[in-house]
Amino acid sequence: MTLRGVLAAAVGGLLLTGSGAPANAADDGARRVFDLQDARIHESSGLVDLGAVMVTVNDSGDSSRVFVVDAETGETVGVTDFDTEVDDVEALAPAGREHVWVGDIGDNRRTRDEVVVHRVRVAAGDHDVRPSGTFRLRYPDRSHDAESLFADRRGRLHLITKSFGGGTVYRAPARLDPDSVNVLEPLVRIDAYVTDAALLRGGRHVLVRGPWRATVHALPDFAALGSFGLPRQRQGEAVSVGPDGRVRVSTEGAGTPVHEVALPAELVRRMQGGTSPSATPTQVDPDDPRQDGVAGRRPAWLPWATAGVLALVVVALGRAAAIRRRTR
Repeated sequence: MTLRGVLAAAVGGLLLTGSGAPANAADDGARRVFDLQDARIHESSGLVDLGAVMVTVNDSGDSSRVFVVDAETGETVGVTDFDTEVDDVEALAPAGREHVWVGDIGDNRRTRDEVVVHRVRVAAGDHDVRPSGTFRLRYPDRSHDAESLFADRRGRLHLITKSFGGGTVYRAPARLDPDSVNVLEPLVRIDAYVTDAALLRGGRHVLVRGPWRATVHALPDFAALGSFGLPRQRQGEAVSVGPDGRVRVSTEGAGTPVHEVALPAELVRRMQGGTSPSATPTQVDPDDPRQDGVAGRRPAWLPWATAGVLALVVVALGRAAAIRRRTR
């Protein structure tokens, strides 16, 4: 094999196995439930499973609307407009039997002084409503990008930031004040590029997903019990847990599928207390400026940086070979 071929193979291997990407991204434990049929749902970035229906929302750039779809067919059965100016909606979380939390928490450029969550009632049919609650949130250190929002079994909201260096779990105050800014509290670091999270049935564990893998963390300490591969998706964004415990995942793009995923049996045994957690989370020091990386541990972005360098080398070798051919 030529040097160029070796480097190309190395890049491919890193892209499939580095930083959480599984060698086989389409697990046998996943089944395709339905395709999102509504062309208006073009960037499904959040997902809530309410049983008979599911709720999803578009990524940034859309208006203040959420879509209610049939949980068996994917057909849109309602659109709720909560009539509020939004910046970058990225996440949803259950907020009761007929309500969802809408997380306007995205900040790709990390310039927002505050992010916002809205509690919105949803139902079949088209509705124009006002949020039953709107709450402003602020990080204690600086701006962060986030796409993950979940409420623990007591209803307390948590955000997980998104970064190639890993994410930080932030907890909102137990009582949210609608009239002032609510300051978030940093809890632990998670060594993953986090795109969504959902509380598992029973409320003792949270499922955190990235583009290719999902990890179960025990609450309240967020110890990692184990991870598993997700179906290969265009841009894996959202995860939901239904009232019966079913786990579903979605991805951006018009007409994209929603898959139902089975938790591996060994992981279920760990959740039931059969084995010890596989990793202890890193506690966050609010005074430590290195919030986008953890000292003493390989950053999650390192395999990607390596792959990027190797890719540039491959391109350079290809161009050099082409120049040699033209000059012969």
